[in-house]
Amino acid sequence: MSGAGGERSGRAGAGGRSVRGAEADGGAADARRTAGSPRLDRALWRVLGDLGFFALRMPEADGGVGLGLPEAVLLFEEAGRALLPGPLIATHLAAGAVPGAATGETVVAAVDGGLVEWLGEADVVRGDTTGAVPLRSLDPLTPLHRVPAGRAAPAPVAVLLTAAEQLGTAGRVCELAAQHARAREQFGRPVGAFQAVAHLCAGILVRAETARAAVYAAAVTADPADIAAARILADEAAVRGARDCLQVHGGMGFTWESDVHLHLKRAWVRTQRAGGVTESEEALAVALAAETA
Repeated sequence: MSGAGGERSGRAGAGGRSVRGAEADGGAADARRTAGSPRLDRALWRVLGDLGFFALRMPEADGGVGLGLPEAVLLFEEAGRALLPGPLIATHLAAGAVPGAATGETVVAAVDGGLVEWLGEADVVRGDTTGAVPLRSLDPLTPLHRVPAGRAAPAPVAVLLTAAEQLGTAGRVCELAAQHARAREQFGRPVGAFQAVAHLCAGILVRAETARAAVYAAAVTADPADIAAARILADEAAVRGARDCLQVHGGMGFTWESDVHLHLKRAWVRTQRAGGVTESEEALAVALAAETA
């Protein structure tokens, strides 16, 4: 089942409908429709499977697309930009190990540091969910459960793909801030002409581009220290960028007419994934100490 579906994924991922187009079918628009009671779009999930989203790093001999970590980072960056909901990383990592994960027929969730995203919608959950308790999630498109299971060391690929999604949010809020600063006028001038707003936009851009360089480099080297550094920079770029973007938008940024608050909420939730920034800081500190010893 996995191999046959993966073959379809490989063909679609190479030349089919664009993944960005598929992502546009879910995301911020879904947040408005399903706020308070998120539901996973199974049709969209299968489209992503056909495009090779989940089987991207599986060998072609096994029915996958046969690409690598750098390509996966680019794909998850786009997912972050589009606020695509669902346990994307867990399903991607399960491709080839869980039947149907590669094709999008099976939704896979995973216990991650005492939290589980999309537990109620998942077909397969990797990890012990005994005693799971629902939480009120900040992000209207990410239902959460807390489990008492002990914390396990996060997989480096999960850390990097989380950083890639954060990078997508950082890039998108940079665009939203610049667009609003050019279009919104006060006292007969675009608000971007005022120094305080211009400085906010510049800071968003600098953090996003710094994170981009780190995330892309880590995707090439796959070095644990590089991945830890990328995660730290990407978390900061996403959270601070979204907060500054809200400042640029003013009160409008908190309304359902704007996607800005959705990006901030998603970025906050992602900071708790894959060990969080604290574990990345510890890993980077250990690596730096080893180099200087």
